[in-house]
Amino acid sequence: MRVATIGFTKKSAREFFGLLQQSGAQRLVDVRLHNVSQLAGFAKRDDLAYFLQAVCGMAYAEEPLLAPTPELLDGYRKGKRGWPWYEREYLALLAARRVEERVPRELIDGAVLLCSEATPERCHRRLAAEYLAREWGGLDIVHLV
Repeated sequence: MRVATIGFTKKSAREFFGLLQQSGAQRLVDVRLHNVSQLAGFAKRDDLAYFLQAVCGMAYAEEPLLAPTPELLDGYRKGKRGWPWYEREYLALLAARRVEERVPRELIDGAVLLCSEATPERCHRRLAAEYLAREWGGLDIVHLV
C-alpha cells in the first residue's frame, strides 16, 4: 500500500497539479477541516474536484475522520498551544475516532492526502499518514513537495 501527501499553500496551480500528475495517484483525499474557504483559491472543494478530473484524471474524496477539530486547529493556529500539544491531541483524536477501523484502506491506498500546509513537518496530513502506517502496517508514505 502507498499513500502520498501534499499541501497547496505556497504552490502555484501549475506546480500543485504537476506534482499530482507525477505521483501516479488515483484520487485525492481531502483531510482539511475547512475546504470551502475563499482563501483556498484553486483548492476550494468544488473547484478542486473539477480541476483534479480535468487536469489529472483523478477522483476527489473527503475524509472528515482525518480532519482536526475546530478546537485543535484554533488552539494551534492562534498561538494558544504549540506543535507538541497539537500533535499529541491530534493523534489522540485519531485513536478515539478509531480511524484505523473506520477509514477504508482502499480509500487511502493509491491516494494523496491533501491539507493546506506547504510542507508536511507540522501538518496533520503527515500525522494521519504515519498513524495509519503504524496501525495498518505496510503503508509507504511519500510527501509531494
